[in-house]
Amino acid sequence: MGKYILKRTVNSLITVIIVFIVVFMLLRLMPLSGYFPQEVLKETDEATRMSYLRNQGLLDHPLVQLWRFVKNLFHGDLGRSLTVYPQVPITTLLAEKIPVTAAFGFSSMVLGIILGLSLGLLMVRFKDKWGDRLGTGYILAVRAIPNLIYLFFIQVWISKWFGLPMVFYEDQPSSWILPVICLSLSSIAWYALWLRRFMVDEENRDYVKFALVKGLPKKEVWKKHIFKNAIIPLVVYLPSDLLNIIAGSLVIESLYAIPGTGGLLTTAIKSQDNNLVQVIVLMYAVTSVVGVFLGDLLVAAVDPRIKLTEEG
Repeated sequence: MGKYILKRTVNSLITVIIVFIVVFMLLRLMPLSGYFPQEVLKETDEATRMSYLRNQGLLDHPLVQLWRFVKNLFHGDLGRSLTVYPQVPITTLLAEKIPVTAAFGFSSMVLGIILGLSLGLLMVRFKDKWGDRLGTGYILAVRAIPNLIYLFFIQVWISKWFGLPMVFYEDQPSSWILPVICLSLSSIAWYALWLRRFMVDEENRDYVKFALVKGLPKKEVWKKHIFKNAIIPLVVYLPSDLLNIIAGSLVIESLYAIPGTGGLLTTAIKSQDNNLVQVIVLMYAVTSVVGVFLGDLLVAAVDPRIKLTEEG
């Protein structure tokens, strides 16, 4: 176990370093105007702008800039926003935005797991009947229809039908409902689809047939054998679910005016705030790698059949 964790930790660190370098270097290709506050860009001539870039170290070799960024990173300095929130430290912005995104992300993950598993159980319980058809229709709709279409429908019509706010308000808990639901829709479909598949597979296994022949109650076989063994593979999806929520937050937070990191990244890209884009993209990349790493450990922890050895 210790060797496996060490190996995965080293692999994750190498991945983070590669992603870090690639993202940093690619952002050096963005227009230099993204490093100027708007007032500086409008009111100065070319010579003054070049002097500003030189004083900021942005004309140095990219590797020199990378080393400077890493050194400042270890001192807790992520730089300052230039165009979105001029001269405001990025650490201050993230301290305000991350809790909001984390709260929505965690809420949508919990909702997705609960409703997804419930829908999957309903589909298995009424296989080839109304429950299965209902779940299949929902899964096809979520996976086939472009998400912006049904997200717009939910925001405009569902909010009108149920009297819910169309945008997020910090002092209105009801404004959380639609964003959390929208962020969890794809997760619900995935968990339902694969739980149904795994449970149907388990139903046809010899040990289940043998248990039923022995006279064990069908409900007990479902609970202690079929469901228990079918839910283990779903743990593998948790890292992917995290990545989907991160990607979904970019759309949902912008759609509902949520003051989180997803909406902040979208605004930073539109405003060409290179410093802010750089930090948020790196943060998402590191979060994704860490999520996959923890997902691997979680799978090994819940499935005793997995041996964390070279042979296993």
